[in-house]
Amino acid sequence: MTIEAITKVTDRIVERSKPTRGAYLARLDEAVNDGPHRSSLTCGNLAHGFAACGSGDKSALAGDVVSNVAIVTSYNDMLSAHQPFGEFPKIIKQAAQDAGGVAQIASGVPAMCDGVTQGQKGMELSLFSRDIIAMATAIGLSHNMFDAAMYLGVCDKIVPGLLIGALSFGHLPAVFVPAGPMPSGLSNTEKVRVRQLYAEGKVGREELLKAESASYHSPGTCTFYGTANSNQMLMEFMGLHLPGSSFVNPGTQLRDALTKEATRRALSITATGNEFTPVGHVIDEKAIVNGVIGLHTTGGSTNHALHLVAIAKAAGIQLTLEDLSDLAECTPLLARVYPNGMADVNHFHAAGGLPYLIGELLSEGRLHGDVKTIAGTGLNNMAQEPLLDGEGVKWQAAPREAGNAKILGTVKKPFSKDGGLKMLDGNIGRAVIKTSAVKEEHRIVEAPVRIFETQNGIKEAFEAGELNMDVIAVCRFQGPRSNGMPELHKLTPPLGVLQDRGFKVALVTDGRMSGASGKVPAAIHLTPEAVDGGGIAKLRNGDIVRLDAITGELTAKVNETEWSAREIATADLSANQFGMGTDLFNVFRAAVSTADTGASVMS
Repeated sequence: MTIEAITKVTDRIVERSKPTRGAYLARLDEAVNDGPHRSSLTCGNLAHGFAACGSGDKSALAGDVVSNVAIVTSYNDMLSAHQPFGEFPKIIKQAAQDAGGVAQIASGVPAMCDGVTQGQKGMELSLFSRDIIAMATAIGLSHNMFDAAMYLGVCDKIVPGLLIGALSFGHLPAVFVPAGPMPSGLSNTEKVRVRQLYAEGKVGREELLKAESASYHSPGTCTFYGTANSNQMLMEFMGLHLPGSSFVNPGTQLRDALTKEATRRALSITATGNEFTPVGHVIDEKAIVNGVIGLHTTGGSTNHALHLVAIAKAAGIQLTLEDLSDLAECTPLLARVYPNGMADVNHFHAAGGLPYLIGELLSEGRLHGDVKTIAGTGLNNMAQEPLLDGEGVKWQAAPREAGNAKILGTVKKPFSKDGGLKMLDGNIGRAVIKTSAVKEEHRIVEAPVRIFETQNGIKEAFEAGELNMDVIAVCRFQGPRSNGMPELHKLTPPLGVLQDRGFKVALVTDGRMSGASGKVPAAIHLTPEAVDGGGIAKLRNGDIVRLDAITGELTAKVNETEWSAREIATADLSANQFGMGTDLFNVFRAAVSTADTGASVMS
């Protein structure tokens, strides 16, 4: 029945998307039929395009025979996940030359870290940075000098933004190149323990900083399974990474060999060869469904309830929250990685990782195998793991048994029968909730609400002892039109403390939570948001709300007549219009779409 359910969801996405997907593919095919793109440039155009190149590259680019690969990079040396990319262009350029091609850095894109801005004013720019990254990608590619592109990105908004930008140039092949996670540091169990002790005032800032620094300690992605590592999973499940490359540590011989191989692969799938693979054909309805299934089977980030919808839209595909929720119901949870377990991504990778999972799901008919990938036709290409072969890479079939049954399960013996992401609906509005890390006894909460309009308000009430009760904390005016929809992960420790004290606790918000959404039930991305007059703006202190993550209910237990007559609460949002660059994004807040349609400023 599950296989039929996946097919049913896919078929309705295909049917719903016919007009928009057809128009997208027509534009893509027209661009392909225009032929080699440097041929359309004037001599002056072309001279500007290779003026800074060496004589060999200039000679190569003067014609249309040699392929030119664009490098779009999110490098900066402040953020651990992106610092390794500083060395990648040199590796890529040399590998391109060795393979008879050329590579040029086409553009850089911003890369901000939600870990740095968590709970800070800068977080109000975070979600909008995704669309800026997409636009910056398009600007770099608009020089029309390129036959393929390689995208260097890892973290939260960067990869979705790069992919949206890549899909606007859907006629070009796209290879995404990961940097890999940092080695394992302080255990997640100990990190959580110290955070909660700090929230209770039992340890000071010095001890907290020591623990955090031992967790985030070197170049590479943070090792918990948040949005950054969920991004890497998606690129592999959707066929845009080399097989098994997502979680190879930076600074290793295998990492560099994979980067060189990614360059050779980018050159081999251009229109000048026999394996032409434009990204707009790789990302089709089946690939999107595979990505959603990957998200659910690994217990991935709630942020992708926004990003996958926006990515699909960029390819002319109409994905809905109902699709996400229905696919979760028929996808088994097969991974236990923090916050959905105590293992980190290095442990996950060592146990078999993504190649094992893809192979396991394919063997049980739980993924679409008949898709295109950068490694060739068929998702089975992604069920392989890389090994060093001299200075190069070779692939072997992924193991059919997991190396650690506490980290990776099987379809027949999953950790949970569903993927742990559910849509909630009721008179308050529509929201999503991640339940894979929430114990079953905490998945239904019916309690009085306390209304807040800032996350600091919740923190202050907790510290004053005002929340020692069964309570649903409501944090409203946090949606994309209000203040850019910041993550509210700062609330996890205090709410977790209340839950540990035995209280029934939940969060309801029109904001985001995090890729690290954990043990406290959180109804997030509530639509319509408060500033649009959504039901969350009708709530009053003391109202009884029922959050039922099993049936999908999110309802205020208020008489229907009274509920209809209630005035919509308002808030002074003037402080959201300036400070830390937010004044530059007033036009974004005015134009952004709703959370359930991707929270995007692009049509």
